[in-house]
Amino acid sequence: MGAPESRSRNQSLVLALTHHLSLDPNVIPAGSLDGDVKSLYLNLVAAASGSNEEVLKWVAFAEAFPVALEASFEELKRLNDELSGKSLLLGNGLKPSEADVIVFSVIHSSLINLSDANREKLPHVLRWMDYIQHKENFVGLFEEILLTKPEFEPPVTKPVGAVEADLKSNKTEQSTKNASKSEADISKDKNKAENIKGKSTGDNEPNKAKAKPADKEPNKGKAKPADKEVPDKDNEVSVSLLNIRVGLIRKAWKHPSADSLLVEEIDVGEAKLRQVVSGLAKYCSPDELTNRRVALITNVKPGKLRDVVSEGLVLCASNEGSTVVEPLLPPEGAKIGERVSFSGIDGKPEDVLNPKKKQLEKITPHLFTDDKGVATFKGIPFMTSGGPCTSSIPRATIK
Repeated sequence: MGAPESRSRNQSLVLALTHHLSLDPNVIPAGSLDGDVKSLYLNLVAAASGSNEEVLKWVAFAEAFPVALEASFEELKRLNDELSGKSLLLGNGLKPSEADVIVFSVIHSSLINLSDANREKLPHVLRWMDYIQHKENFVGLFEEILLTKPEFEPPVTKPVGAVEADLKSNKTEQSTKNASKSEADISKDKNKAENIKGKSTGDNEPNKAKAKPADKEPNKGKAKPADKEVPDKDNEVSVSLLNIRVGLIRKAWKHPSADSLLVEEIDVGEAKLRQVVSGLAKYCSPDELTNRRVALITNVKPGKLRDVVSEGLVLCASNEGSTVVEPLLPPEGAKIGERVSFSGIDGKPEDVLNPKKKQLEKITPHLFTDDKGVATFKGIPFMTSGGPCTSSIPRATIK
């Protein structure tokens, strides 16, 4: 890396880190901008809270990041793969770390200069850059990374009165069509009958004028009612309605009256352990589940399965054909009881899901593991303070 490029990157790094750490940029001597990234980082964090070994790994990445556009694009593709299962490089899934800020400042100029075609190949990097620049309030300090986001258009639901008016209008229109059709059919049948009569009498002369009885009004009958219009509804609901918690199975045993079921006592950080019944007997033994971490939906309506109370739902990954099924696995660094989050999706979970609304049934079709086994909702990872929830089964359904 040449001296001018190195100094420019270091200036960007100092600008970003001092903003992140709420430090005065003047704490770094001007002459130190010609040094390496690691020295700058250590000088800055010495004035804050001390260095972090995990951050130093990303400092090394930033130090080695190439200047040449073609070479930097190859590194950005590797970073894109890294971010495919993460919301952030380090941290609790919501708050950017020093590593995120450092890497952002170093790769920013390269990303800005990429062609649109190459940017489209880096969706996870772009999503991450957009999150950092707004979360850290970098817009104004760095040139903004423009990211086109799909707009949400809520379904247009007509008022009840308007729907009733439309139904009435449709019914009247249908009745008119039926009546018109009946009149045409009667006229056609009448003409046909007259032609047959003329032929049977052998009358080849033109018909003489005859007094005709007044045409009877056609029997319209009852018009077929028009089909009721149902306003379009958004059948999808947000995953934020689910209260998914990191749990630890303290004890597991076979269901007393169902060979396919197991019963677990799960710690989700509450005063009392939750008892949960799961259909895992064919796939896991009680010993394999004991002391295992799981992702538990805690706001399903409690009920009984074969007379045993169940107070939650263990989320499991399943391959095609359901020959292999296993509970999702939160990372060791995740705290027991913490709620699983989804980057960019906020919302308060329901106290208890309403079975009549089929909320869970509308969400589960969008739950799956990606090619690396990371659990996702519409491609957004299940995140905890220790990283994403995973499974050994890639491209699996989750329910």
